[in-house]
Amino acid sequence: MTAALELHDVFKTFGDGPTAVHALRDVSLSVAAGELVAVMGPSGSGKTTLLTIAGGLEDPTSGEVFVDGEPTSKMSRGHKSQLRRRSIGYVFQDYNLLAGLSALENVSLPLELDGVSSKPARIKAQAALDNFSVLDKADKFPDELSGGERQRVAIARATVGERQLILADEPSGALDSVNAESVMRAIHDACKQGVAAVVVTHDAKLASWADRVVFIRDGKIMDETHPPSSPEAFVAHPAQ
Repeated sequence: MTAALELHDVFKTFGDGPTAVHALRDVSLSVAAGELVAVMGPSGSGKTTLLTIAGGLEDPTSGEVFVDGEPTSKMSRGHKSQLRRRSIGYVFQDYNLLAGLSALENVSLPLELDGVSSKPARIKAQAALDNFSVLDKADKFPDELSGGERQRVAIARATVGERQLILADEPSGALDSVNAESVMRAIHDACKQGVAAVVVTHDAKLASWADRVVFIRDGKIMDETHPPSSPEAFVAHPAQ
């Protein structure tokens, strides 16, 4: 079975000479369809760089990235853009919802930008909102939604259509503990539907929703663990 995401021996260096920053060092990671992987590590350890390279927003200095079995290094810029629109969903800490659009319009917009006509795009957007229990908020604007509702709308937008990979960078960082748990539960639910997800988080309790937790430090994957079935039972790894 083809992995949804694979990183093979990935290095990423910014700058040259003595001032060069080695953001990623020999990182290899595979994420299967339906799998939720949490990434933990101290500030500056390379977590966000891992996501941007996984999503094709940046190229590795060396190594290879495969999305659904296809190497991104072989893709043209247009092909990468198409891949991001159709296959990869991003969830950001600050939601990135457009204030002038309703929840339904925010979720349907990526489909319409990709050429899907308005009516089928809205039908798919309604289904995505329903999947995350915010269909009743379809006509509300972002400033009329709670933090947890905005994040669920953002996750619906990230999974609408044929997207098979979610990349989330501290998606619950601005939320209280109840809404943070709600966000992780929503991403977990998306994975139950076959979507793969990589979530950067600093919170060990939230990471316990993952099937696997990867620990990164100084740009290198140092260890990984499989949390127990109960989120409350997970204890932070010392490499955090």
